[in-house]
Amino acid sequence: MRIAMFTNNYKPYIGGVPVSVEHLAKALRERGHTVYVFAPSYEGQKEEPFVIRYPSFPVKIVGAPVPNVLTGLFLKKVQELEIDIIHVHHPALVGNVALFLKRRLRIPVVFTYHTRYEEYLHYVSALEKIEKHTGVIERYLRFFCDRCDMLAAPTPGIREYLNEKGMKAPVGVLPTGIPEEHFHPDREAADALRRKYAKTADYLTLTVSRLAKEKNLMFQLQGLARLKAALAKRGRSFRHLMIGDGPDREALQKEAEALGLSGEIVLVGNVANEEIRNYQAACDLFLFTSKSETQGIVLLEAMAASNPVVAVEASGVCDLVRDGENGALTPEDADAWAAAAVRVLTDTENFRNMRRAARETAEEYSEAEVAARAELYYLNTCVRASGAAIPHRPNLLRKVPLWH
Repeated sequence: MRIAMFTNNYKPYIGGVPVSVEHLAKALRERGHTVYVFAPSYEGQKEEPFVIRYPSFPVKIVGAPVPNVLTGLFLKKVQELEIDIIHVHHPALVGNVALFLKRRLRIPVVFTYHTRYEEYLHYVSALEKIEKHTGVIERYLRFFCDRCDMLAAPTPGIREYLNEKGMKAPVGVLPTGIPEEHFHPDREAADALRRKYAKTADYLTLTVSRLAKEKNLMFQLQGLARLKAALAKRGRSFRHLMIGDGPDREALQKEAEALGLSGEIVLVGNVANEEIRNYQAACDLFLFTSKSETQGIVLLEAMAASNPVVAVEASGVCDLVRDGENGALTPEDADAWAAAAVRVLTDTENFRNMRRAARETAEEYSEAEVAARAELYYLNTCVRASGAAIPHRPNLLRKVPLWH
């Protein structure tokens, strides 16, 4: 098939959607498909085969330049490349272009619901107020989704959320796949990172996150202060790495100092995606407090390195973290969250079992299996759009139904 992926952000911007697009495009190409990524232009970008850059405005929102989709490039290229299906990853801007091309060229459109958009309205206070009083954004999302030929949900929980909203298009589960290299970190590099950051601490923990309000990191710091106190009673210590950057970096640094965590918290900054696996392998436990995830690819990356996860119960997270098996889930209570982290770290036998279960969970989401599922979704969507009967195909991704 000839597939076009439309995205509002991409490398070198660091985020979950660019990672998802890159992984899926790569794995589909390995299955013999031709995949083009339509991505905005950025300073410092690297030219790549099959990545078509369109203009961006200089203004930034949530750290990324605003894409300029008011160009004839999309129509021209999609026609020239004889695209069979469009997979769009945002409902606005490139989303509008995808629906235009669907009407103009009769090309089916698949949309992945990557983001709980209501969790990001605080970035534009006017939109937050408008949504509170009118619900216009939720109505727009329904309008957009109902005009797509298929909706892809990163987890079963998000599939249920979309079905509860009564979306008209079929909804399937299509998580972000984990590349094979994440299961094979560079042990020498990982050991060097542990020596560098753990120093004399007994445990090294990690979170990978944009440093922003929706990631609930102020709560994480409160939990870490309680973790410090609880471990100190056992004569143990830890250091915690925060990988990522964002608008709350300075505020988080000040809060860490106020909580007496200056010696425990390390704000590492952004790390190249291909290096994340080595940081994961250097650590003992992945800590997570975000409540705004649709999947949380960083959770699976941690599990690929055999790291259990201690997280706050939330949509997306609960689909991956199985309490007591590959990690721990707690309510949004700092004492409960810290107590769960202590239990996981200090119960040696159970910790070994959790590490094994975490790895097994990640293996269910290998990049190759996810690409095989995407291929079937695309085929079924194209057949549905043409009005023909749908051929039977097996479900190639274990444990999750093909359709809703």
